[in-house]
Amino acid sequence: MEDQDSQILAKVGQRLRQARLARGLNLHQLARLTGISAPALSLIETGKRDPRLTTLGKIAAALRLPLADLLESPPGAARMKPPPSPEDEGYDLGDYS
Repeated sequence: MEDQDSQILAKVGQRLRQARLARGLNLHQLARLTGISAPALSLIETGKRDPRLTTLGKIAAALRLPLADLLESPPGAARMKPPPSPEDEGYDLGDYS
């Protein structure tokens, strides 16, 4: 699971960096716009920090883009797996009852 988490953080960081660069901002400028330190932003961009949703919301607002743009794959890319068919067992929630 940690490897999957690392991949997610790396993808979000890449999208953030691409959006920042597309707007011609450096880390210090984005830091001023968001109130988040430049070193913290750098760690998010490199996938070394797991940001809170509120942090990503501040970043998205400063970049003037929907939060979903930082979280989602580009249009046309593979998304979530389809839901299980009725024949599948689905989720095993036995430990949570």
